[in-house]
Amino acid sequence: MVFQAQTDAELSEKLSGIGRAFQIPGVLETFEEIKAGHINRTFRADFRRKDGQGTASYLFQCVNTYVFKKPEQLMHNIALVTEHLRSRMGEKPVLHYLYAGEGADRRNYLLTEDGFWRVCDYIPSVSFQTGGDLSVVRKAGQAFGDFQRVLADFDARALSETIPQFHDTRKRFRDLKEAAEKDTAGRKAAVQNTLSWYLSMEDQACLLTDLLKTGRLPLRVTHNDTKINNILFDPKTLEPLTIVDLDTVMPGLAGCDYGDAIRSAANRIPEDSRDLTQGGMDPAVFSAFTEGFLSATAGALTEEELRTLPDACIAMTVECGGRFLEDYLRGDVYFRTSREGHNLDRARCQMTLAKDMLLHLEEMRSVVRVNAEKYGQKDRLK
Repeated sequence: MVFQAQTDAELSEKLSGIGRAFQIPGVLETFEEIKAGHINRTFRADFRRKDGQGTASYLFQCVNTYVFKKPEQLMHNIALVTEHLRSRMGEKPVLHYLYAGEGADRRNYLLTEDGFWRVCDYIPSVSFQTGGDLSVVRKAGQAFGDFQRVLADFDARALSETIPQFHDTRKRFRDLKEAAEKDTAGRKAAVQNTLSWYLSMEDQACLLTDLLKTGRLPLRVTHNDTKINNILFDPKTLEPLTIVDLDTVMPGLAGCDYGDAIRSAANRIPEDSRDLTQGGMDPAVFSAFTEGFLSATAGALTEEELRTLPDACIAMTVECGGRFLEDYLRGDVYFRTSREGHNLDRARCQMTLAKDMLLHLEEMRSVVRVNAEKYGQKDRLK
């Protein structure tokens, strides 16, 4: 269940009770709902300190258990990863989740009659929705690279899959073919050209999945939602502080994190644009993120991982676009839509981006090679 209280009085009472369960000292003074996310329900809550010296701020979240079927495993993953990060990141902040209960009942979550709750410290910061500032893009690449580097010696097999087969691209193509075969919404005939293009890309898009299955790519701890807005930046210096939204942290491939970041940040148009004439990859954003990412991962990635980073960009773009197309064929049952053909527009936008990447693949390889050599991987990509 998900908490449905709507009035300020109901919310205040509920959040106060959650605060007591997590042993937050002081009294709830103010709160506001943060509506930027689309999955969990999130509140910033300010508690008046018992000594009267100002307030302490926290983020309260009611986790969407429809999306995350096993939230206890999700929180176990977060506990393991944040503990490892905290031990290696020095003075840099790391998300810190509070604990409820005592002894054997001590947990970093609280299960109530109307929801699955968690609380973490609030970190004063700013975030960015787009990649318009190339210095921010480079720092974002560095932040996600640091995440990979610091967790390189963490055994990814200790983590649960919060969303099973999330980046199993072969599985994603099976789902697309099934949706096309069933054609439950009667839309297949009108999108045959788009569908045919996606199906023609299967082997190229599944390169990373296949290399993982043959042991040529290592399993790593991955974030799996590497959008720039999942990085908190210092409001004054604009240096990265920490990475947030750890719900999808699980075993995966470094290339998937890198490729999905490029897919989301380097697209020259919004991902649901109907006007595809300006669509494609922004090479300046690609170069800035790649430099930041490789500046942090020097020595942490294998030769095969480095070699396939450009391929990962295409793989993640095709996989994402295929998921949009699959949902369109099924009648828009998964992704939220706001207009007729919304998922089809998204699928065609990703197709346009992937086609442009294919045209510039050798240039992308050159950017990766130059930065790999610059930051300590010289001679490994020859």
